[in-house]
Amino acid sequence: MPQAHLRTERLELVPLSVEHLQFLIELNSDPVVLRYLFSRALTPEETEERMHRWIRVAKETDGQGKWIAYAAGEPIGLYMLEPPDDPPRTDAAELGYRLPQRHWRKGYAKEGSLELLRHGFEALGVERVIAQTMAVNEASRATMVAVGMSFTRSFHQDFEEPLAGHAEGEVEYEITRAQWLASRPG
Repeated sequence: MPQAHLRTERLELVPLSVEHLQFLIELNSDPVVLRYLFSRALTPEETEERMHRWIRVAKETDGQGKWIAYAAGEPIGLYMLEPPDDPPRTDAAELGYRLPQRHWRKGYAKEGSLELLRHGFEALGVERVIAQTMAVNEASRATMVAVGMSFTRSFHQDFEEPLAGHAEGEVEYEITRAQWLASRPG
């Protein structure tokens, strides 16, 4: 099943494609945006390599993958709903989001995430969705709670180049299909 085009009140989520490369390069060139993922900004070449890998993987994941969200015709973020890869798991899909600083604190992370949860649970039949971040990433953790996810565990990862705050570890949040459906109005 190919990835669906999704819509919310303010956002259009379009499956990632090569036409999004310039936006991804901009997004991945900001070390502040990447501070909880990498020890530095990514080069354009690294971003292009990742993009091509993401597009290939999405073709194999039955409707899951990465999306670029647009608001008023402008790309505003990268969103994902896909099988977890670190560590690999088959019992859940993983939710994620990355937005340029100019789009922080506008509710876009929550809005896009809610749509991906809806899509995953209602259209794709996913049974569990997780999200992971560094324990010190308070903004991302707040988004996870805002979309109905609950804290499930703390853990530590090994980093070749440790990130600021890595000593505090990582956290995982989750929501099940049953919890999602029970929280829906009507």
